[in-house]
Amino acid sequence: MSMIDRLLRTMDRIAPPHAVFAHCDLPCGVYDPAQARIEAQSVKAIQEKHNASDDPDFRQRAINIKEERADLVKHHLWVLWTDYFKPEHLEKYPQLHEMFWKATKSAGEAKKTNDEAVGQRLIDEIDKIAEVFWETKK
Repeated sequence: MSMIDRLLRTMDRIAPPHAVFAHCDLPCGVYDPAQARIEAQSVKAIQEKHNASDDPDFRQRAINIKEERADLVKHHLWVLWTDYFKPEHLEKYPQLHEMFWKATKSAGEAKKTNDEAVGQRLIDEIDKIAEVFWETKK
């Protein structure tokens, strides 16, 4: 028997395992579309700074950071979509799937462009998701 096996057996005697049930990953209140919005605001601000600069090194750093922020937007949106929203939300708000699809596609597009209109569109799409989110929290 390995040391890990012995440790696990000891831990089972001290605190026997038991089933825990929850309707989400963590207690309610930890999800918020604001996380995605903050990253989207960063994307747009970086696009603006990139476009205002003539320094090629600065512009390249801005692109790298913007791409990271856009990926974080997608991450926060997908966590919200897959972990927070439930089938009953989709029944009441059938446009949710399309809203998330558009927002994540815009985040992907923002990675590829420095068009500030794309950054603003991303923010606007997140705001629409946030409206539905806060309706479900009532």
